[in-house]
Amino acid sequence: MLLRFVFFLCFLTVIGYSQTPKGFVYIKTIIPDIKIEMRYCGSNNFIGKPINGYNAEVVIMTKEAAFALRKVQETLKKQNLGLMIYDSYRPQRAVNHFIKWAKKINDTLMKQQFYPNVDKRNLFKEGYIASRSRHSSGSTIDLTIVDNKTGKVLDMGSPYDYFGKSSWVENDNINEKQKSNRQLLQQVMLNNGFRNYPKEWWHFTLKGEPYKNEYFDFPVE
Repeated sequence: MLLRFVFFLCFLTVIGYSQTPKGFVYIKTIIPDIKIEMRYCGSNNFIGKPINGYNAEVVIMTKEAAFALRKVQETLKKQNLGLMIYDSYRPQRAVNHFIKWAKKINDTLMKQQFYPNVDKRNLFKEGYIASRSRHSSGSTIDLTIVDNKTGKVLDMGSPYDYFGKSSWVENDNINEKQKSNRQLLQQVMLNNGFRNYPKEWWHFTLKGEPYKNEYFDFPVE
């Protein structure tokens, strides 16, 4: 009996549930067909390398956000579309990694790809990086829409995590198709209980989030 108990604890540790607080879920248990591309697990991000605290390409969020997101997925599926998640719960240690990187003014490896028109010294002042992130509260999601027929993401007029006015929700310097795609994402998210961040078309937070102003630091694994 004791051996079985020890094995069970080891199993929980391996899959990560032992460090996941009550109230948080893995999105694949709620929306099995959702697509995931966790940018901070690899090097395709504005820093150019894996971010502290992202130990596995899994999406964790509060159960309230997950069930609201399932409604979004169900709505989009009627149009042969679906969601692609780039980031969700973000441990505070990852935010600290961003802060440390931002202070290294000469580290501009990914500038041309992610912030060509923004001085790195102004990333905090202009609201692209913060010392506290809504992501760390577990109900904020970065995502886009995928065409289920082709498997390609819809053209939103700027890439994910692009720091600049072209990523602002109300930017007019994009074509009509890009505007239409962007508005589709905004509308379906707003209709299902999320609010957007005006400077990032991909960024949404659940209204009435359960852990507002609480910042968690358990790893993504």
